[in-house]
Formats: sequence, C-alpha cells, structure tokens
Amino acid sequence: MAAKKHATKEDWFAKLEKELEKRKEEVIEEISTESEKKEEINRTLIEDFWKIWIKFNEINVHMTMVPEPSLWGVFEEFPYQWRFKGDFDVAKVNLISLTDTTRDQGRTGDSLKALYFHGEEGEKLRLIFEFCEGEKYYKYSGWKRIYSQYLLYEAKVKEVDLDKIHEVLLGVIATWYESHLKRKRDIILNYIRENFEKLETFTE
Repeated sequence: MAAKKHATKEDWFAKLEKELEKRKEEVIEEISTESEKKEEINRTLIEDFWKIWIKFNEINVHMTMVPEPSLWGVFEEFPYQWRFKGDFDVAKVNLISLTDTTRDQGRTGDSLKALYFHGEEGEKLRLIFEFCEGEKYYKYSGWKRIYSQYLLYEAKVKEVDLDKIHEVLLGVIATWYESHLKRKRDIILNYIRENFEKLETFTE
C-alpha cells in the first residue's frame, strides 16, 4: 500500500511539473509577443513624431522630442536622412513625446505624448495632449502652472491599432500646425477640448 501511495504522489507531482512548464511557456510567449508589438508601435511612432518635428521646424516652430534623436538615430543629413541605431532597444521605450518650446501665447509645454502604463489588464498605450491652462498662486510654493491632459487614444499593447492612431493624429497635428500658422493658440486648445475626454489637471 505504501509503495502505491508513493507512486501516486510522484504521478501528481509529474502532472504539476507539466502544468507549471506549460504556464511558463505561455507567459514567455505572451511576453515575447507583447514585446514585438511594442517594438512595432514604438518604431512607427518615433518615425511619425520625427516627421512631425521636421514639418514644424520648417515653419520655425521648435519642439523637443523624447527620446532625443541622438539616442535612436544615425543622421546622414540632419534632419531628413537617418536610420535607427543598431543597438537602440526600441521595445524598451516607455515615453515618446513632442513638446512645444514657443514662448508666446503660453504655448511652452504644449505636448503630444505616447506613454505606457500598467493597468489591471496588463500594459497599455495611452496617447494624450497636454497643455497649460494658466497659473495659480499658492501660499507656500508661489506661482505654479496648471496643466491639463486630454485622452486621444488608449488600448492594451496587443490591441493597439496604428491606423486609428494615425487617424487621430491627422486631425490633431493639422490643427496644431494651423494654430501656429495663424498665431492663434485657441485653435488647437478648442479642438482638443471639443473632441477629446479630459483626464486630469496638475500643477508644476
């Protein structure tokens, strides 16, 4: 009886080991698939944001980009001819952004951001437009700028639709560009407020 009982325990543990190995392989495959998708998203968005940077730069609107071009690009003829650095790990980028540095009309800090965060359903990509809505005086810390964020797009990494992102960006970037051409910041702010959900407000 004892030998039979011992064999049953071994059979149970063999099943457990098999199940654990199966779960491990599933997780590894899921992580690998998600990493490949994230690399595709980031490669596309970095290229897109850089093209946007170039178009604004051509009308003397200067922006800073994260990650900095020197980190990911090898430039043969700046800013038009370039390629990704071979050792740049595109999949590890968690923030891609363009930030307006124009000093007039309070534009400094107006930003387009693509960022990753972990939610209950796993890693997600969020595309936001962020801008300063004014200033407020605080008794102990002085004047601070009040920023608001608006949600342009959000999805789980595995479900990100780049075509939908491009559709959203088409309207946002064209309106942002127009607002600079006409020197009327309200054009882009009104477009964002009227078409997208407000997320949060914070001071800086």
